[in-house]
Amino acid sequence: MIGEKKKKRRAQVEQRDCVACGCCVKVCPFAAIRIVNGVTAQVDPERCVGCGKCAKECPASVITIGEVVA
Repeated sequence: MIGEKKKKRRAQVEQRDCVACGCCVKVCPFAAIRIVNGVTAQVDPERCVGCGKCAKECPASVITIGEVVA
C-alpha cells in the first residue's frame, strides 16, 4: 500500500550486558557489528539484514533480532 512503511529485522544489542567478546563480529557476513572502545558491540543498522547469526553466536545471549520500521 502507498505510504505504508516496511518492517525490517535488525539485530539489537543489550549494551549494558555485553562483554565485548567479539564473537558476533566474527560471524557477521555483512560486517554490520563492531566493538566500540573495547566495551560493547554496536550494530550498524544500514548494514544489518537481521539474519540472526550474531544472536546465535553470542555466548552472553544479549543480542536479539527484532522488527524495526524502515
